[in-house]
Amino acid sequence: MAEQEPERAADAAPRGAHESDLDPDTEAERRRRRAQFLSELAEARELRDRVKPRRARAARMRQQMRMRTFRW
Repeated sequence: MAEQEPERAADAAPRGAHESDLDPDTEAERRRRRAQFLSELAEARELRDRVKPRRARAARMRQQMRMRTFRW
């Protein structure tokens, strides 16, 4: 029971693994997927703002209030 199966041993990487431990190809792929996701997220927000301008305005007002009451 103390030994792990070979295919599961690879999955047992520590959670605190540093980026330098990762394969550069997988790191580049992860960054590409992240950039694509963030681009699509920004596009979706812009679309929502155009479709629901009142909601967008209210969100801007809330953000302004948050920034005014934030202490540096």
